[in-house]
Order: sequence, then structure tokens, then C-alpha cells
Amino acid sequence: MSNYVIFADSSCDFSNEMIAERGIYCASLSFRFDDSSLEYDNNGMDIKSFYDKMREGGVAKTSAVNSETFAIEFEKILKEGKDILYLGFSSGLSTTYNSARIAAKQLEEAYPDRNIIVVDTLAASAGIALLIDMVIEKKNSGATIEEAAKFAEDNKMRICHWFTVDDLVYLKRGGRISSAAAFFGNMIGIKPVLHVDNEGHLVNVMKVRGRKMSVATLAQKYGELADDDGNKIVYISHGDCLADAEELGKIIEEKYGVKTKLITNVGTVIGAHSGPGTLALFFVGKER
Repeated sequence: MSNYVIFADSSCDFSNEMIAERGIYCASLSFRFDDSSLEYDNNGMDIKSFYDKMREGGVAKTSAVNSETFAIEFEKILKEGKDILYLGFSSGLSTTYNSARIAAKQLEEAYPDRNIIVVDTLAASAGIALLIDMVIEKKNSGATIEEAAKFAEDNKMRICHWFTVDDLVYLKRGGRISSAAAFFGNMIGIKPVLHVDNEGHLVNVMKVRGRKMSVATLAQKYGELADDDGNKIVYISHGDCLADAEELGKIIEEKYGVKTKLITNVGTVIGAHSGPGTLALFFVGKER
């Protein structure tokens, strides 16, 4: 059986401590605020400071991982005689996956005896984290790199992503809603409920009135879509709104008897597009 590592990128929203605990490798996307030339990696700024700056009107610009960075990081591992299974940020949301694919192709000739498998998870945030943890469990049970990659491909379309945001201005900046819709929606307390679809795109599914209803709707989606075959795993990520994340977890536990396994921050790179107050639910479903 080949000796291989699991490689991710920072869009999975694991903290540095979580990355170390899992023994995985991670390349970081980056961001900077438009009033500064300083560039940070995904975990390079205190998360509360980041969201506070956004609340004050700061606009963060993000950058994908380029192929040169992947090539450098991949080669370090290949030189150790190890293979690589990369589980990457949705190609529907970033060019990061494609950069990893290019780097892997470039290294094939120099390292013909090594194997780099690149998987487009079509996922984001703790949706990627959930899939990574499932693949780690598979690896730890003795799966080869090919078996682990197949497991990821076979299960990625079952990772459900359901989001809501607190302020529509960030969706407006990303071109997902019009300026008028953002203005009037914020004025009357409209909250969108979105999910990541089968093409890995963030899609606006419905609108509800008020934060309380949007949180309840996320929990309802768990009841509608969760797999009944024992995969009762719930991950939640949040944009500096821990109390809402804990409330969502409480609702799911009370209604469905399932405890939340992980609550993590929506990291800076994804948070730059969704804003403070983002709340996201992830679980294994029958389908997305």
C-alpha cells in the first residue's frame, strides 16, 4: 500500500490547530483589504478583527492558490517518497482546484513513480472539512490512495451545504443579487437561504423573514435531506456569530437527536464574500 498524505486548502475552514490535529497538509488562499497592500493567508488575521473590519465597511479581496505554490508544496512531499490525495475547493467557486491540477500534471514527468490524485470536492467551508474527515477515517481504516479517492468521489455529492447571511450587501458585491434587492431586503429583514449545488455553485434557494426563521429553516433542511443510514454527522460554520451556531446545533439536537460534531469559523477568504453573520450547516444527505 502506498504511503500517502491528504492535502487540502484553507477554504475547508479548519483552524491551524485542527490541521495539525489531523496531520494533513494545507495550502492557503489569501486576502487583503482594499485600503491596504498587506496580504494575509486565510488564518493570518484574528477572525474577530477581520469581521469587525468588514462591519466597519472594509472590503476584502481574495486570491486563489496558484499552480506555482502547489508545485512547490507538492514537490516537498513527493521528495519524501509519499503520494498525495488533494481534496480541493469547489471549481465552481475558485480557480484553486484547477491550479492544483496543473501543478500535479507538471510534476508527473519528474516523479513518474509517485501518484498525485486531485479531487474537485465541489464543496466549500466545513463541507470540505466534513468530506476530509470522512476520507481520513477511510485512510485510517487501511484504504489505499485510490480507494480513498474513489470514496471521496462517491460521497462528495452527498455533502449538503445550507447557508444564510445576515447582511445582503455582501451577496450584492458578489453579483448574486441586485443593489435594489439588497437595499430593500435589508430594510424589511429578508434573509436568503442558499446552498451549494451539484456544480459546486452557491445558489439562492429561498428567502425568509428574519434571522430566527432563517436559522430554523437551516435546521428544517437537515430533517428533509439527512441520510438515514447512520451518517448522522453535523458540522456548522459561522461568521463571528457563535451564539447563532450554537442555537442551530441545539435545535437540531432537540428535533432530531443529533449532536453537532464540529463548530468552526467561516474563514477569512470565504467570509470576505459572505460577510459577518454568515451561518452554514453541513451534513451527509441522500443528495445535495
